[in-house]
Amino acid sequence: MACSRLQFFLTSFVLCLAFVASTEARRSRRTIPSSPESGGYNKVLSEYTPPLSNGSSSLPSPTSGTRLKAIALGRGTQNYSCNAGSEAAPVAIGAVAVLFDATPLISMLPESEGMLVLDLLPDYLIDFNFGALENSTLDVIGHHYFNSLGQPTFNLGTLGLLVGKKVGDIAAPPNSCKGPLNQGDGAVDWLNLASTNGSWGVCEAYRVETAGGKAPATCAGISGLFEVQYAAQYWFLE
Repeated sequence: MACSRLQFFLTSFVLCLAFVASTEARRSRRTIPSSPESGGYNKVLSEYTPPLSNGSSSLPSPTSGTRLKAIALGRGTQNYSCNAGSEAAPVAIGAVAVLFDATPLISMLPESEGMLVLDLLPDYLIDFNFGALENSTLDVIGHHYFNSLGQPTFNLGTLGLLVGKKVGDIAAPPNSCKGPLNQGDGAVDWLNLASTNGSWGVCEAYRVETAGGKAPATCAGISGLFEVQYAAQYWFLE
């Protein structure tokens, strides 16, 4: 990963896209059409498959007959509650995240280098000021939240809506980023989600290459609701 070309890309291209609304950045982002129905968009995505293994176990493979519709970079918080005493484990109550379109970030690189960029970006994004990312030149492709029934939901606008149920769950690799500045309690699990009633346009999703988001083992010193910063790759299939 210590490739000079990759380091240059991460340092100049990603940071400039995130914080500098330059004409050149905007022009480069238009090299891939934003519509998932366009040939250019699908050609880029057809070269990629989601990472499924943490080194010792794997998520289920994509359902036969599906195809990749979008790759997103999620940045937000995993949300927890501590109401049962200091010795109890925090209870996960949902998550919220903004989903940034990853396709323009990989369109100028060969697939091998594009995957390296995708794998490293969550570790970079978790260190960025969240407000600055929302106001950057990175395209927002959608939003992640939990609905009133407690179901993980991904609103991708015109691309579709996924109301998911978990069908696969493995621990993040041991060397995953623990949180901002690599400080924290660890990275949340990698997941495979299938669609449920209310979904359209998207039938399956993967959350992989997570950074941060894991709660401490107990509620010692914590009371009530709290958030843990995280970032991740999201892969959406149709």
